[in-house]
Amino acid sequence: MARLLVVVPSDTDPPTRLGEWLRDAGLELDERRLSTGEPLPADLTGFDGLLVMGGPQSSLDDERTSPELVGVRHLLGQAIAADLPTLAICLGAQLLAQVGGGSTRVGSDGPEVGATLVAKRDAADADPLFGPVPLSPDVLQWHHDEVDRLPAGATLLASNPRYENQAYRVGQHVYGLQFHIETDEALVRQWATGDAVGVASSGLDVPTICARAAAVLDDLAEVWAPFAARFADLVRARAATGA
Repeated sequence: MARLLVVVPSDTDPPTRLGEWLRDAGLELDERRLSTGEPLPADLTGFDGLLVMGGPQSSLDDERTSPELVGVRHLLGQAIAADLPTLAICLGAQLLAQVGGGSTRVGSDGPEVGATLVAKRDAADADPLFGPVPLSPDVLQWHHDEVDRLPAGATLLASNPRYENQAYRVGQHVYGLQFHIETDEALVRQWATGDAVGVASSGLDVPTICARAAAVLDDLAEVWAPFAARFADLVRARAATGA
């Protein structure tokens, strides 16, 4: 069975539904929760893919502020070098951009939170993961920082009016998603009740944010469960070839 290393920088963003979709697609998930002190492997030997989740840490944190992110950056660098099938979400996507030679900053238009849409770019039509995705799919946003510059040679796959770099690919198999696809009702409620600054920036109250997120749960699953299955295909193909 193809093995996927799942890095969870914070218990506030576990794989949730995304993990279920990937297991249903036939992957073995080796989950490492950094907040409980679970160690990261020194390298990606023995793994056929990598999933890096989000968290409240800032991509701008230095080693002293968020020492747990040092190993995450190291593994993302290895994934880029090996073009290992990788999916990096929110904080993970920001760290991926940094490691690949791009950059991040505090979001120029403030926090982006709640259910919204992104729009595919032309390059997405030829992408094996994004090609079948609808033109303007539902997503769930929750970020204070942004990817302001993609790595050189990266392919931009999705944008929206507030933040351009919503989804991108480095090489052929390494993907970053600024938005979330893994959320369930409980996770959104946890984020909304714990992030007064983000909620205030939205102009909505907590019950409204949660209700709007709950209303798109089925639409999220309809689009992103098959997306996860296509990512699993990449991981299984890597396992079959061994390279």
